[in-house]
Amino acid sequence: MAQPATTITDAPPEGWNGVVSDWSSDQRAFKNVPWGKAMMWIFLLSDTFIFSCFLLSYMNVRMSTTVPWPPTSEIFALSFGGDPIPLILIAIMTFILITSSGTMAMAVRFGYLRNRRMSALLMIATALLGASFVGMQVFEWTKLIVEEGVRPWGNPFGAAQFGSTFFMITGFHGFHVSVGVIFLLLIARKTWRGDFDNATPGFFTSRKGNYEAVEIMGLYWHFVDLVWVFIFAFFYLW
Repeated sequence: MAQPATTITDAPPEGWNGVVSDWSSDQRAFKNVPWGKAMMWIFLLSDTFIFSCFLLSYMNVRMSTTVPWPPTSEIFALSFGGDPIPLILIAIMTFILITSSGTMAMAVRFGYLRNRRMSALLMIATALLGASFVGMQVFEWTKLIVEEGVRPWGNPFGAAQFGSTFFMITGFHGFHVSVGVIFLLLIARKTWRGDFDNATPGFFTSRKGNYEAVEIMGLYWHFVDLVWVFIFAFFYLW
């Protein structure tokens, strides 16, 4: 005797509702992922879109302008008692940020090992490197504005869009570095005091014995350094 056909009454949702249903029912995609780390990844993803729009806009302006683009290797050159050296300051700034990524990675490593002293000292070193980067950027801006006459609406070297794209991209990145320096010092202070070991109540304090905030800070700082590599390649070397 033939079995009666089974009637499916609860059909899976379609479209975006189906996507949300699949992800929310997944037992592995977000299992054991701290909310702080997940939120930082979402923030970095949104920031990636913003920096991508800036760099794409710059490339569009650079390729579409009919006026010659200013020679960046000459504009950003510095002389030390002799002939000017092209992009020497930018090269030093790039080296400083890459070095800061190394110190930040070691700070996270010592955080995993629960060595709060070394972790805090390495974060302070990272913050000092970041502050020196911002200081060099202030010097660079001052030289361009005061000595070279570069403005957001024009400059004496060529295409008027050079100033606006330069101040927009490097200023936005410099703001990220400045914010990172402030938070590095805050997290380093909490690490040095043992707030993560004692689960001291307050902002950015994770579970007892967990240095999760250091790792989250590392994600942010590595992202800022990576963005600078793209700025260096597209804006200064192109």
